[in-house]
Amino acid sequence: MCNLYSQTKGQQAIIEFTRAMVDRTGNLPPLPGIFPDYSAPIVRNSMGGRELVMARWGMPSSQKALLDATQKRAAKLEAKGKAVDFRELMRMEPDRGTTNIRNVRSQHWKRWLGPENRCLVPFTSFSEFNAAAGGDIWFAFDESRPLACFAGLWTSWTCVRKVREGEVTCDLYGFLTTEPNAEVDLIHPKAMPVILTTQEEIDVWMLGEWAEASGLQRPLPDGSLRIVARGQKKDGGVDAVLGGPLV
Repeated sequence: MCNLYSQTKGQQAIIEFTRAMVDRTGNLPPLPGIFPDYSAPIVRNSMGGRELVMARWGMPSSQKALLDATQKRAAKLEAKGKAVDFRELMRMEPDRGTTNIRNVRSQHWKRWLGPENRCLVPFTSFSEFNAAAGGDIWFAFDESRPLACFAGLWTSWTCVRKVREGEVTCDLYGFLTTEPNAEVDLIHPKAMPVILTTQEEIDVWMLGEWAEASGLQRPLPDGSLRIVARGQKKDGGVDAVLGGPLV
């Protein structure tokens, strides 16, 4: 599961790579460490063309996940002799969100598979955690960390993300994962993000029918990635501890 990535290229580079027509991000600084529920740039479809906006990382969790969490919370309260309004408790159950999306056949995700809810998530490197290999292992196409995009989904959603915030309505996103290629498999054999590298792939993801777009949920070819840093929570490409190629 990828729960950490970086995006250190400027707005103009993102706009040119994704062919965004509108920029709503304001002053976008480099983001060497993007964690779940952080705000980060995405590119989505709009009436005025593709737009670059900020959104919070983590799509809505399933009703079952929230129900299970609420039931556990209710049981703890009842054990302390407290009265429980289950419906209200569930409405206010914190949902940190789902960052990675694998099973697109799930009813939970089907509502967001159309072009109106697809997005591009710009990145320059991503991390997979492996304690034995040194902690956070950062992957990129090379040491220059060229820009690419994850194939993402987004929605506007009302929920409780953090207890201290209460109920909020915000734009949320997550990205698809698939089986890993050879390089990622050595570090994280369960999955890797779905990565788009060409204008053709970007156009198919953003505009294509689902039968065609779903074909992009596949690993990169073996040999496409290399390790560019190890053991750190940020990767800006300057102070990185180089890991070198896999052997």
